[in-house]
Amino acid sequence: MRRFAIFLCLTLAAPCAADEKIAFFGIPLLDGSLQTATGGHEAEEARIEALETLVADRFREEGYDLVDIAPVQEKLDRVANPAKCYGCDARMATELGADFALVGEVQKISNLILTMNLQLRDAESGETVKGRVVDIRGNTDESWTRGMRYILKTAFFEREEK
Repeated sequence: MRRFAIFLCLTLAAPCAADEKIAFFGIPLLDGSLQTATGGHEAEEARIEALETLVADRFREEGYDLVDIAPVQEKLDRVANPAKCYGCDARMATELGADFALVGEVQKISNLILTMNLQLRDAESGETVKGRVVDIRGNTDESWTRGMRYILKTAFFEREEK
């Protein structure tokens, strides 16, 4: 019954989100491109920070409570990618008392092709409740922001961003 109530809340654009707690574990960059394999990632790191802020702010605006992940930070530091850690994100979310784990990733294939992913998982079961993967073209601030806004609009919140 709880799972149905959660599904119903999320399906109806989360009008009851005020009671829902989310553990947001960030958005790591997976860079398989040859362009930055030998150099720094300063621009991409700044874009990742901007995406994480965009996502966190949007969930807060929608009434979700983002829990402090500091109590599991040591465990999180040992994980290369919380989006693909065989359920460690859900287990950490449960440990934090959250209802959901929110994880994402940006995979840079080249300066032209990137893939973005954001998944909301039920902390109890580890099952994905909502999520989306999109490919973007262009390694710019604008393309990254546009890609994440598209994910938020089409997979999480049906109405336009405020």
